[in-house]
Amino acid sequence: MIPRLRKDPEKKSCHGQNWVDDYSWIHQDNCLEILQDTSKLNPEVRKYLEAENQYTKEKMRDTDALQKKLFEEIEGRIKLDDESLVYKDKQYEYWTKTTKEGNYPKRLRKKRGTDKIETYWDGDIEAKGKKFFSAGDLEVSNNDEFLAYSIDDKGGEYFTIFLRRIKDNKIIEDPIENTAGGIVWAYDDKSFFYRIHDSQHRPRKIFQHVLGTSSNDDKLIFEEKSERFTCSISTTSCEEFYLIETSEHTTSEIYYVHKDEKIFKPKLFFKRDEGVQYSIDSFAGWWWMLTNKDAEDFKILRCPIKNLGEWKDYIPAKNGVLIGGLSFLNNWIIRSEISDALQKIFVRNIKTNKEEEIIITEEKVISSGFSFLQKDRNTDLIRIGYESPKTPSRIYEYNLKTKNKKLVKEQEVPSGHNRNNYIVERLNCKSHDGRQIPITLTYHQNTKLDGSAYLLLYGYGSYGTSMTPTFSTSKLSLIDRNIIWATCHVRGGLERGMAWWREGKMLNKKNTFSDFIDCGKFLIEKKYTNKKKIIAYGGSAGGLLVSNVVNQNPEIFLGAIMAVPFVDNLTTNMDHSLPLTPGELLEFGDAKNNKDHFDYIRSYAPYDNIEKKDYPNILITTSLSDSRVLFDEPTKYCAKMRDYKTDSNLLLFKCEMDAGHGSRSGRKNIIEDIAFDYAFALKISHKS
Repeated sequence: MIPRLRKDPEKKSCHGQNWVDDYSWIHQDNCLEILQDTSKLNPEVRKYLEAENQYTKEKMRDTDALQKKLFEEIEGRIKLDDESLVYKDKQYEYWTKTTKEGNYPKRLRKKRGTDKIETYWDGDIEAKGKKFFSAGDLEVSNNDEFLAYSIDDKGGEYFTIFLRRIKDNKIIEDPIENTAGGIVWAYDDKSFFYRIHDSQHRPRKIFQHVLGTSSNDDKLIFEEKSERFTCSISTTSCEEFYLIETSEHTTSEIYYVHKDEKIFKPKLFFKRDEGVQYSIDSFAGWWWMLTNKDAEDFKILRCPIKNLGEWKDYIPAKNGVLIGGLSFLNNWIIRSEISDALQKIFVRNIKTNKEEEIIITEEKVISSGFSFLQKDRNTDLIRIGYESPKTPSRIYEYNLKTKNKKLVKEQEVPSGHNRNNYIVERLNCKSHDGRQIPITLTYHQNTKLDGSAYLLLYGYGSYGTSMTPTFSTSKLSLIDRNIIWATCHVRGGLERGMAWWREGKMLNKKNTFSDFIDCGKFLIEKKYTNKKKIIAYGGSAGGLLVSNVVNQNPEIFLGAIMAVPFVDNLTTNMDHSLPLTPGELLEFGDAKNNKDHFDYIRSYAPYDNIEKKDYPNILITTSLSDSRVLFDEPTKYCAKMRDYKTDSNLLLFKCEMDAGHGSRSGRKNIIEDIAFDYAFALKISHKS
C-alpha cells in the first residue's frame, strides 16, 4: 500500500503572495534537538517514515540478489587490507591502516629509528556498539604525547572532544560536548583550541582548553557576532602564528596572534569587505595572501612580516584561471591552478624564481595533487599523484631538483582492472546563452554510441564546488553494464573560475538547471543516449538541481536519484533560524527580506513547482539526523509528489533513522547504500 502523509493545510503569505502548504506541519520547532535525540520526533511522522521505508523495501525486494551482487563487486574492487604511505614527523612516523574485518581505519606510528609499532587509534574499537560513528578530528600533540579527538555518534554533527594519553591509552580529561569537531593544538602543547556550536548549530565561538583544568573554565578567545559568518582557527606554515578566520561563502576576515604573546589578543589583517575573500599564511619571513580583491579569479601577494602593509603582487591574476594557494619547502614553492575544468600543479625554485608546471602523465582529463612526505621542510622531495575516471590513483615520490619520479603507491583493484577497457572523453556543450559547459564522459569500450545506451547524468553546481575527474571503483558496476557516466560541470561550481560560480547563483541560479538540461539534450543529439534513457543523479544541492530539472523536462529522463536533496529551499531560505540559512543568503538570495529574491526562488523551488503531470521514476534518500538538509524537506517533497504525479512510475523514499548528511557510517554500510542506489538505476533500466 502506497504511504500517504496526512494533510494539514497552512496558509502562507509573503511579499503579497499567498499559497497553501499541506505538509508544513511536520517541521518541528525543536528540529535541532532531534539531531541529538531522535526520540523527540513526532510519533506520527516517525510512523510515516517507517511506512515509506517498508514500502521502498517491498518495491525493491526483486533487486535483493542484485544488491548483494553489486555489494560484492564494489567491495571486491577495494583493497581491504591496506596501508597508507608514511609521514615522517619530528620523532615519529605516522600512517593509517585498514583491514578486511574492519569498517574504520586504524592510526599507527613508530618512533623513528625503531621497529616498535603502536596503534594509537582504532576506529572499529571506538565505533563498537554505536549505530552511527564519525570521527571529526584526530590530532596528536606536537610533542607526540597526547591524542585529542572528536566523535559524533548520532549524525547531527555535534562532536564530543576527548583527550587521551597515548602511552597508556587513558582518557585524562572530561569530555567537551557540542563542539564543531575541529581541534588545533597550541604550539606549547599546554592547551588546544576548539569551536562550540551556538543554539542554531553554527560554530561562532572559539575556546581554549588548558590541560589539567575543567572545561567549565575554558577561555573564550574569539566570538563572531554576525549570524552569517562562522569562524575557525589554524596555524601557519612557519609555526609562528595562529590564524582565526571568520567567513561565509563570499566574504572573509582574518586575525593573527603570535605564539609567544602572553595575552591571546587577535589582530586584524583586513576588515571584511563584502564579496572579498582572502586567506593568509606565513613562511620564510613573509606574509602570503591569496585574494580575489581586484582579481576575480584570485591572485597572490606577499609582504615582509616585519612590515605588514607593504603588499606586492607575487602571482598575478590570470583571466579565466583560478589561482590556488601556496605550499612551502625551504627551497621551493608549490601551487595549483584550475583552467578549463582541469587542475595543474606548478613549482617555483625560490633561488632562481623560475616556475614550471609539473607534468605527471600524458592523460589529459585527470585529478592531480601533491603532499609532503615529512615535517622537515629542508627537502627536495614531495609526493605527487593523479587519477582519472579510468586510471586508479598513482602516487610518485618526486624530486623537485632532478625531476626524477618513483612510483611509491598505486591503488590496487583486487578483482582486476584494465584501464584500456574504458574511454574518457571531455566534451563541451553549448548552453542556452552560448557558454560552453564541460562534460566528462566515462564508458566501456564495448558500449554502443548509437543512442541505445543508458546514461547517468551527474551534477552539483553550488557553493563554488567543482566536480573533479576522479577514479571510482563503485561507478564501474554501472559502466561495465554499458551505462555511460556523464558528469556535467554546470555553472555554480568553479570549473571555469569565479565567473562560473557567479553565473550559477543568486538571480542566475537557473543557469545551473538550464546547463544540466542542455547537457542531457546535447548527449541525446550526439547519439550517446536517447530520451527516457537518462537517469539524473545528485545529492544535497545536487538534489536541488535534479529535482528542478525533472520538474522542467521530465520527458527526457527515465529516472532520478536524489540523495539528501535540498528540495524545499524556499521554506528553508525564509527560516533564518536554521543552521545554514544565514550563511547562504549570498548564494541563493534572501527571500524573506527581498521580493525580487522571493519571486525568483519561488519560480524554481522544486517543492513549490510540482505539477500534475507524468514524472520519471524517482528514488529519494534522506537521514533523520541530517543537520544540513533537514529530513522534512525530502519528506514533504515525496508526499506532495505522490499527490500530483499522474504516472505509474516508481516513487521511492528511504529515510535512514540513524544517520546524518553523509548517510550511514562504516565501510560496509556505505557500500550497501551505493549498491541500493545502483540497483534502482539498473532496475528501471531493465538491467541486472
